[in-house]
Amino acid sequence: MIKSVWAVVAGVLFIIVVTTVVDIVLHVTHVFPPMNQPINDSLALLATSYRIVISVCGAWLTARLAPNQPMEHAMILGLVGVILGLIGVVATWNLGLGPRWYPIALAVLAIPQCWLGGKIHEMRRAAPTRSRPA
Repeated sequence: MIKSVWAVVAGVLFIIVVTTVVDIVLHVTHVFPPMNQPINDSLALLATSYRIVISVCGAWLTARLAPNQPMEHAMILGLVGVILGLIGVVATWNLGLGPRWYPIALAVLAIPQCWLGGKIHEMRRAAPTRSRPA
């Protein structure tokens, strides 16, 4: 049970830490406006795109660390993502931080991207290993 919880927590932490670091780098390099200013649609699309990649990687990590049923663990991570995403929708709805579609997209994409991360893990695990040349 502890390994199962850890697998999901590790995925959540990975996603939060890596997206936060990328966000900070994009603010510091002036790709994103200062933190107290809203982002526009094109910057929200950029943020959505790297969050998808990072979340797929986080789901792969969760599946990789799962003691059994890796896809189930990845989908639990997706459910956590939906819940956190919905909290984000409610918390930011009237703050004017950017387009309203952005937090909705993050919540909607949580399950598909975690499914993909779990599927990638399953496919890599099932692939025959290559032997090294002698």
